Amino acid sequence: MVVGKKVVVLDYGSGNLRSAERALARVGAEVTVTSDFDAAMDADGLVVPGVGAFEACMAGLRSVRGERIIGRRLSGGRPVLGICVGMQILFARGVEHGVETEGCAEWPGTVERLEAPVLPHMGWNTVKAPADSVLFAGLDAATRFYFVHSYGVREWELHAGEGFAEPLVTWAEHGVPFVAAVENGPLRATQFHPEKSGDAGAVLLKNWLGTL
Repeated sequence: MVVGKKVVVLDYGSGNLRSAERALARVGAEVTVTSDFDAAMDADGLVVPGVGAFEACMAGLRSVRGERIIGRRLSGGRPVLGICVGMQILFARGVEHGVETEGCAEWPGTVERLEAPVLPHMGWNTVKAPADSVLFAGLDAATRFYFVHSYGVREWELHAGEGFAEPLVTWAEHGVPFVAAVENGPLRATQFHPEKSGDAGAVLLKNWLGTL
């Protein structure tokens, strides 16, 4: 068990804060749920949860200077983990009901409605992770994670270039393929909810703690 790592779950009015807190504590983290700027900057790891609409999440995030916290942490190589809409807001924009909202733009790309017979995509689904994934280490291809969403990133736009490596992108499918997780240096994120994914989610969170 990874013990003693200090993790802040960012409270900006969105997300399953207590579920995330309990799941992280289960795998050995010292967890604080707060919107405090300095605490979020000083933690070994920052978790950005999120549920609901992209636009509302961005408004809440900005109200606590969350986009600045994320940007400043990443510029210093400090780990950040986004979950569900907390992953979506890391992209450049979200489009919901014809309304386009600017995201944090840590990655290029658009969050848009999935094309599927049934929405939301709610329940357990497998993912296709790269062989060298750190987050999914020790988990096999049949492992299922818990999703609740109608929107996602259907095209990955950031590719390897001079001075940086190709990010590791994990995919899932519901009607169409969509990005299920990303590992990009100190910035990692999942579209599914590891805190609601039982033992599999616990393994993933423990793997993340091991990177702090």
